[in-house]
Amino acid sequence: MSDLGKIDRQFFDRRIAPNLGADRDDVVVGPQHGVDFGVLEIGGQALVTATDPLSILPSLGLERAARFALDLVLADVAVSGVPPSHLSICFTLPESMTDEEFATVWETMHAACRDLGVAVVTGHTARYSDPSHPWVGAATAMGVGDPDAIVRPDGARVGDRLLLTTGPAVEAVGLLSTLFPDRIDLPDDVLADAQDRLEEVHCVRDALTAAASGPVTAMHDVTEGGLAGALNEMADGAGVRFSIDRDAVPMRPGVREVCEVLEMDPWAATSCGSLAIAVDPAGVDDVTAALEDRGTVADIGRVEAGTGVVVDGERLEHPSVDQSWGAYAALSGE
Repeated sequence: MSDLGKIDRQFFDRRIAPNLGADRDDVVVGPQHGVDFGVLEIGGQALVTATDPLSILPSLGLERAARFALDLVLADVAVSGVPPSHLSICFTLPESMTDEEFATVWETMHAACRDLGVAVVTGHTARYSDPSHPWVGAATAMGVGDPDAIVRPDGARVGDRLLLTTGPAVEAVGLLSTLFPDRIDLPDDVLADAQDRLEEVHCVRDALTAAASGPVTAMHDVTEGGLAGALNEMADGAGVRFSIDRDAVPMRPGVREVCEVLEMDPWAATSCGSLAIAVDPAGVDDVTAALEDRGTVADIGRVEAGTGVVVDGERLEHPSVDQSWGAYAALSGE
């Protein structure tokens, strides 16, 4: 049986990368393993686009679940520094979802899109007999901007500083403690702290704030594969080494305790809402100040000549699988 989660780099390089349809000169950034978005250059403008699955977890509350699902999609464009402006969305709903429940999901997404200046331009909505929560479709986000202003995923340069917003495993801990509170043996106040992490899983505005505040050279949202995965993907793409100070990495309330109980490495668990950011040293103070107004941000290391990621001098490998998958299976009895 194949591992759950995203396909690994070896499969991508062997089976996906050689088979990408027609070669076109307008594709500036095409599919790359660990890269969040693609870029087309059209009429002197850059169209940044990203496609993601839609996950709706009704047990989170439909409004919160809808906001969470939408932010995951829009964030992959926002990390380019270009504001997402258009959305194509497809819902393959389970038969169990009522009209009223879907209306709540849709109206919540509409309100969030309106606040962010995102227009829905096309889509597909239907019910089918096999789909079930949480995977209920997919969406493509788009944004149009100046090609020279794009923050490339492989743009980190030797001498840059590395910033991290929020911290490791906030998404995994927030979700698991909310979905399975009775199966996690921790005091009520610690569980409450862990559950509060779900309020920190939104990073679209953080990404745009960072890009507008200083010379940001690269950004990556810390999703599947966790912080270890995001740092390795950024370093590999740029052909540099990331040197990280473990003690500088912030750990939000409740995260360490839940990870210890679930025997889950927080650095190898998804953390939607966290951003790893490479910044030119001249802009560190400005970017940090702008992000501090929005939440936790820390200077966790630097970019050096070399390869890979080292933490306190020791090599940090890319996780083979996101550890939140195993924790979820154990808690849910699957």
